[in-house]
Amino acid sequence: MSETETETEETGTATVTALPPLAVQAERLIALGVHELAGIAAGELRAFAEGAAVGAGGDALLAVHPDRVPASAIAPLLRHEDKPGFVVVDMADVDDFAPGEAAGLPDAPLYVVSGVDRGDRMADWSPEEALPALAAEGRTPLVLSEGIHWVLQRPEVLERNHCFMTIGSRLRKPNGALDARTPAIWISNGTGRDGRERRGAPKVGWCWWGNRHTWLGFGSATGRS
Repeated sequence: MSETETETEETGTATVTALPPLAVQAERLIALGVHELAGIAAGELRAFAEGAAVGAGGDALLAVHPDRVPASAIAPLLRHEDKPGFVVVDMADVDDFAPGEAAGLPDAPLYVVSGVDRGDRMADWSPEEALPALAAEGRTPLVLSEGIHWVLQRPEVLERNHCFMTIGSRLRKPNGALDARTPAIWISNGTGRDGRERRGAPKVGWCWWGNRHTWLGFGSATGRS
């Protein structure tokens, strides 16, 4: 098996998919034009991936900071069953969901996320229940842009009935309170305002902070650098 070939490991109900080397991930982002959306030269992206690979383990995700490229710009690059990704119509403020304190993103345009996991073991938990549990495990919740980057590199991470929330991103209201919505990435059934033509497409949507969903885990990582 080549180093870029998909490897999977069955862990209960979850399928953990290995990420390709950082250099391969960089080429994937360049091919999709993510570097241009972020205003980063292709050479800079390649150089970062090469340098980061020295200290990164075999399970590292290359990410562009959401300040440089918002979720709304990269969600359409997602693909599932040859259908492009989209943001639900009632989440026009998707880019206002910023990394929360629990995420703690590096202050850099490019960084690496380690130990990414879909969190299937927490399916049917609410975000309110999952966040302290992840912290107790020494894990950090993924922000929305990281979840999108993950699916860009490994589209098979999204499986019917096995998708994930990205509760590291939160929206703070003008009065200081947190919005009750939390972003998630799943596969559209083509119902309602999604439209039948979007059945099977990757979907960026939201769930209530206190609600549970049997088909949504919680994307998380062991750290960022």
